[in-house]
Amino acid sequence: MGDGFGWITTYGWMGVDLFFVLSGYLIGQQLLSRFQRDGELNLKAFYRQRAYRILPAYLVVVAFYFCFPALRETPAIQPLWQFLTFTMNLFVVQDSGHAFSSAWSLCVEEHFYLIFPLAVLAMAPHANVRRVASIILGLCVAGMIWRGFAWWQSAAPSAGDGGVWEMNIRRYMEMVYYPTYARLDGLLAGITLAIVSVHRAAWWERVQRHPNALALAAAGVIGLSTWIFSDVQTFAACVIGFPVLSIGLALLVAAAAAPSGVLAKVRVPGAAWMAAVSYSLYLSHKAVLSLAFKHLPAALTQHGIFTFACCLLAALCVAAILHYLVERPFLRLRDRKASSSLAPAAA
Repeated sequence: MGDGFGWITTYGWMGVDLFFVLSGYLIGQQLLSRFQRDGELNLKAFYRQRAYRILPAYLVVVAFYFCFPALRETPAIQPLWQFLTFTMNLFVVQDSGHAFSSAWSLCVEEHFYLIFPLAVLAMAPHANVRRVASIILGLCVAGMIWRGFAWWQSAAPSAGDGGVWEMNIRRYMEMVYYPTYARLDGLLAGITLAIVSVHRAAWWERVQRHPNALALAAAGVIGLSTWIFSDVQTFAACVIGFPVLSIGLALLVAAAAAPSGVLAKVRVPGAAWMAAVSYSLYLSHKAVLSLAFKHLPAALTQHGIFTFACCLLAALCVAAILHYLVERPFLRLRDRKASSSLAPAAA
C-alpha cells in the first residue's frame, strides 16, 4: 500500500487482539449469564443468531473477491473452500501475499463461537474455580509452548541486527500469527473477565471500584507489550508477547466496563455509527484501501496521514453501503425471527 500507510502497520494489528478480548468478554458473559439463569443453553438459537450476524455480509465480500479478481488487493488468494469453511487461517502458505488475508481473525472468532458454548455445557456439571482456572492457564501455557516450538524450528541469527536471533517471518505468519490454536490469549483473557463478572460478582464489584487505576495499569502493561513487540520475530515476542498484551487489554476492558471510570464517561462523536458499520468495514477495508490508493492522483500518494484519510473515507463509504444494504436487513430479519420464536412462550 506504499509509504502512506507504513505508520499504522507497526502496532495497528493490536486492535485485533482487543477485539478478541472484547469478544471473549461479551459473548462469554452473554452465554454464562444465560446458563446461570436458565440452567441450559439454546445452541440452535445461539448459532442462528451468529449466522445472521456474520454470514450475509461475509459471503457477499467473498463473492466479490472470487467473481471480480481485479478488485483484489493482490492477485493471489487461498481456495474458496477455505473461506467457506473458515479454515483459511489453518492452511496458510505464506509464500506471497494473499487477498482477503484479514479474514484469518474471523476464522478464530468462528471457531470460538462453535466451541465455547459446547465447552460451557460440558464443563458446567463439574466446574469450580480451581478447575476452570487450571484449564484457562493450561490453554495459555500450551499456546506459549507451541509458539516457542515454532520459533525454535525456524529461528536464525539476523544479518542486519548484530546477530540477534529471529524467527523467519514467513513461518511466523504461518505458525504463530494466524492459527487459532496459537492466538487464544485474547479470547481467554476476555472469558476470564466474563467468568469473574458472572460467577464472582463480589470480586467484580471490588475491581470495578477502581476503574481509573485499572486504566493506568492497562496503559503500563500495554506499553510493556509494545516494547516486547518492537521486534515481533524475537523469542520474547512470540512466546510471552501475546499473553502480556492480552492482560493489558483485559485490564483496559475492565476499566471501560466500570460506569464511574473516565473511559466509560468519554463520548466520541460518531463512535456509535462507527461501531455499527465496523464489521462491514473490517470485511471490505483491505480491497477498498488498496483500490483507493492505486487510483489517487500521484500528487496525493505521498502525504502520509492525508493520503490515509482519503482512502479511509472511501473505505467508510463502501462499508456503509455494505452495512445498510446487506448487514442491517439481515440483522432485522434475525430480530424478527427471534421475536416470533418467543411469541408462543410470551402468550
